[in-house]
Amino acid sequence: MTERRYDPVTGEWRMFAGHRQDRTFLPDDASCPLCPTREGQPPTEIPLPTFDVVVFENRFPSLAPKPPDPAVVGSELYAVAPSHGANEVVVYSDDHQLSLGDMEVDRIAKVVEVWADRYADLGGRDEVAYVFIFENRGVAVGVTLHHPHGQIYAYPEIPPRAQRKLDVATVHIDTHGTCVLCDVVAQERSDGVRVIAHNRSFLAFVPFAARFPYEVHVASLRHAPSLLDLTDPERLALSEVLQAVVRAYDRLFGFPLPYVMSMHQAPTDDGEHQHVSHFHIEFTPLHRTAEKLKYLAGSELGAGAFINDAAPEDTAARLRATTASRGEQ
Repeated sequence: MTERRYDPVTGEWRMFAGHRQDRTFLPDDASCPLCPTREGQPPTEIPLPTFDVVVFENRFPSLAPKPPDPAVVGSELYAVAPSHGANEVVVYSDDHQLSLGDMEVDRIAKVVEVWADRYADLGGRDEVAYVFIFENRGVAVGVTLHHPHGQIYAYPEIPPRAQRKLDVATVHIDTHGTCVLCDVVAQERSDGVRVIAHNRSFLAFVPFAARFPYEVHVASLRHAPSLLDLTDPERLALSEVLQAVVRAYDRLFGFPLPYVMSMHQAPTDDGEHQHVSHFHIEFTPLHRTAEKLKYLAGSELGAGAFINDAAPEDTAARLRATTASRGEQ
């Protein structure tokens, strides 16, 4: 079963993909499907002995360019649709241990270039309205393969959280005449207490109303709707700040901190949202201490109202201290 079903109560589309139950789950290092294919060894997903960055279609997709027909028949109340779109895997390196935080800036920049290329290519397809680039890192967030990699989902509509943010940004610009994230960046630069890293083009900060204790947002200093609107020097600056953020996470508790990295940029179906889309990346780690996780429970899952156990100013100071000890900004 691979299909999309509409929830008439929330107004949201949900994806169903029964075959994903059988996807590869935490294989040992010797059986990693994202490593290069070595001479004399069984083939992996990547038929190359070495590589820098590789992109391939997910073998267990929830969205596909040519999906099968839905398994059920829809109705006026319960709409059903084929799972049009795309799911891709982005493998950052042929090194099984090399995460974004371990990479040099020029290697991260290659990943950024691949992200930009895939955003442009997938976004140019008629069936795609929104390209979502993300990384799940660590077993705590449900990763099924340890080899450092990210994913790309190309949706046939703007997904719910992205739509909500665009709606809020539209109200803000209609009311104040300014981009809401431009205003947030200006406020964070002025306050300074929640900033953990910055350079000539990007700012990394714990948001004022963070959902998770060590949540960090990375935003461009100027209004740039997507990766395609960033200059080459800005893409390099983004790579620098991404390296600083991930290294700060890894030093925080002395182990690679699990997180979800989510990239938000302009929808790709038309230019309607360019003026309210401000490129930014959100990191959401689940840890609130070295030993304790921030679980999503009644208030978060039932009501959608987050409770944070730590002051953003305090967690920003802890993260900032890890970068200051290495002289990073």
